[in-house]
Amino acid sequence: MSVQIIARDGEPEYAVLPWADYQALLQAAGHQPAVESGREQPDPEAVRPGLDQLRALREGKGLTAEALARSVGISPHYLAMIERGERQPDAAILRSLAWSLGLEGWS
Repeated sequence: MSVQIIARDGEPEYAVLPWADYQALLQAAGHQPAVESGREQPDPEAVRPGLDQLRALREGKGLTAEALARSVGISPHYLAMIERGERQPDAAILRSLAWSLGLEGWS
């Protein structure tokens, strides 16, 4: 098994492995194999919050802007601009925001 470890601040944060190895791990754990990327059908009932709800989501989790920005790796000023709709974050920042807020993704 070939695994790539990605660290943040010297601590392991993600593990990246080949798709076939991931499928084998899922099966060994007794889960259904995941659907290949691009073929997954979105759940029409799943409603994901938009960036316009970022501040409410952050406050709902009891996080300060400084704490969320630090966990995502951006400045509090940049986070404030995202919350006000003045900036559109890239995909990596969106994933980090979703991870920090416990969300599956953004609309």
